[in-house]
Amino acid sequence: MYPLRLSRRAALFPKTLMAVGLEIALGLAGADVLAEPAPDTADTIAVAAAEEAKPAAKTVKKAKKAEKSEELEAVQVEEDGRGKNLIGIAPSASQGEVSQKQFEHRPFSRNGELIEVVPGAIATQHSGSGKANQYFLRGFNLDHGTDFTTFVDGIPMNMTTHAHGQGYMDINSIIPELVKKVEYGKGPYYAEVGDFAAAGYAKMFTMDKLDQGILKFTAGSFDYYRTLVANSMKVGDGDLLYAGEFNLYDGVWQVPEDSKKFNGQLRYTLGGDDWGMSINGKAYTNSWTATNQIPQAAIDNGSLGLYGSMDPTDGGETNRYSASASFWNQGGNWKNDANIYALYTDLNLFSNFSGFTRGAGGDQILQSERRVQTGGHFEHTRYNKLFGFEMDNSVGLQFRNDQIMDLGLYETEARQIVNTVSRHNVGVTTVGTYFKNTTHWHDKVRTIAGLRGDFINNDVEVAATGSGLASTIAANSGSRGKVMVSPKISLVLGPWYDTEFFFNAGYGYHSNDARGTTLQVNPTDGSPVDSAAARIRPAAWSRGGEAGIRSNYVPGLNSTFALWWLESSQELVFVGDAGTTEATGKSHRYGVELTNYYKPFDWLTLDADFALTTAKYADNNLYIPNSVGRVVSTGATIEAPNGLFGSIRLRHFGRVYLDRDPDTNVDYWSGDTNIVNLSAGYKQKRYKFEIDVFNILGSQSNDIAYAYESSYPNGSPNQFGILKHPVEPRMFRGTITINF
Repeated sequence: MYPLRLSRRAALFPKTLMAVGLEIALGLAGADVLAEPAPDTADTIAVAAAEEAKPAAKTVKKAKKAEKSEELEAVQVEEDGRGKNLIGIAPSASQGEVSQKQFEHRPFSRNGELIEVVPGAIATQHSGSGKANQYFLRGFNLDHGTDFTTFVDGIPMNMTTHAHGQGYMDINSIIPELVKKVEYGKGPYYAEVGDFAAAGYAKMFTMDKLDQGILKFTAGSFDYYRTLVANSMKVGDGDLLYAGEFNLYDGVWQVPEDSKKFNGQLRYTLGGDDWGMSINGKAYTNSWTATNQIPQAAIDNGSLGLYGSMDPTDGGETNRYSASASFWNQGGNWKNDANIYALYTDLNLFSNFSGFTRGAGGDQILQSERRVQTGGHFEHTRYNKLFGFEMDNSVGLQFRNDQIMDLGLYETEARQIVNTVSRHNVGVTTVGTYFKNTTHWHDKVRTIAGLRGDFINNDVEVAATGSGLASTIAANSGSRGKVMVSPKISLVLGPWYDTEFFFNAGYGYHSNDARGTTLQVNPTDGSPVDSAAARIRPAAWSRGGEAGIRSNYVPGLNSTFALWWLESSQELVFVGDAGTTEATGKSHRYGVELTNYYKPFDWLTLDADFALTTAKYADNNLYIPNSVGRVVSTGATIEAPNGLFGSIRLRHFGRVYLDRDPDTNVDYWSGDTNIVNLSAGYKQKRYKFEIDVFNILGSQSNDIAYAYESSYPNGSPNQFGILKHPVEPRMFRGTITINF
């Protein structure tokens, strides 16, 4: 193992005036980032923990690396994720980790906000609680996931060729209290992640066991009720963890949401000194009534209230059942990791995004599907020394198959089908391979080089169309494939004064909806589609670069700074009246990010993340619709020795471009959104009492807004303008937790 030089400056030198100044300037702004290496470097963090505990140790022999990793695994879990010192370990400034400790006192109003632990990310909602959230990162309206991929215990959550939108990423099936840690990275620089990862990735890992059982009950405003029961026990030589979550919510809307959610999880973990395995079974079901975005003009003229609905029959139901297994083993200079999974999901989603542009029956649509997904990931890592240079070499294989049945789009009225637009059966197969090399060329120079290859194959069978013509079915059926090659390279210099410098570059991609790759004629009438929309490519490349700094110069303060740029050959943009995404032109983005995480005392934690982004089309320099230009997330957490605790957080996003009216060339923008949430409580022995106050300032800003054509009420002319979904008003939730 190449020697790690972790910060010792705090122990050797008193604070200088400059250090104190930096503490004030950055600490009070204060917040995050712990860049976490890719999967093959997770054991390196464990070794770093050992070095921190034993300052005299200067080197770690390569032959002992795997054993030390396992010995110190418990230490790694217990440490504060964002507080880890990753100098000498992380391959980029925008990579990091957040542990369960950061979740403990952070108020979450919805599951999607787990993504907001990634600095610069925002999760919003324009529909009901059972639908995937809208995510925003690095100038992307990710819709429900398009260019940001998430894995939960090795299972990819993004759905290709989904009924509602490409990359649909629903994380409502996660129980937040059981998330052990979240590893994240931004940019296309990581060889081990492929599809939907141009903007970045998140990997969530759930706990193997619990020190104490959890019985938790929450009740709150607008008929919010949630119960969680979780525990673990010894079964044979392993640990069995089980959990069940029940959640009911009516919501703030004039039409009650009547959300009914259930989550269940079983996990069995078994292992020894040089091997381990875990088996997971999960179940999730939800049903809800949705209030979607409504026209600003209808609010202004009194046709609708701020929390009103254009169609009280919108909503949906969904189910998800999964089984997965993970395995690892290691020797003196090698390690293997593997996981396999299988899951079933279904969705029926009724949405009316545009009112009555079709006529008196309204514009409601049904998007539905049933899906069986199988896949796996295998990786082998060798720790070598070649020509005197320490290096790690990893090779990986990933595969995934989605069989999507009854993939349908229908026109409906009050949830009754009145017309079939299209119905498909689709098979999507992806195979990815990668090689990654980490070489320590010098005491202060290391590189991470990767090469990734991906093969995508789409098989599309049209089962029914609105035209009913056999020629339409034949023209839009077929197979398409594509091979993508994505090189990656990173250079890390330092540390000097507990500060490292990073330079990263790489290619990535997102896949496209398989139906679009074979589309040649309009399914409703059989007419030829526009050449720009016909038979789109199965995948579109992205390429980007980043220069960054990571510093732990000020004791207790972890800071990163990054300048980045990203170009995409094809943009995926949400289309309001169609309720899906469509491919548009080439785009480029650039921005700056600053993160800080500061713990000046054991009882006080400060954090602050700032991101500024510009996102435009390459051909006309116009802003990309729904690109968020500014994100700020900052907070403070106090944990007193007597058991009292409190947390306050500010969540801000603004400079959001919506779209341009094609008739008047008027640009529409959304206003700034500022939300302040507060959590406070008392914990003593086996009991914890807490109260969360969301939106304590009573903001009525937009949770999300769009600009497109709509008509409301019935009989009104079609009008281009802003449609909005407001943030939820001030809400209170009280929670009692009993450990047993």
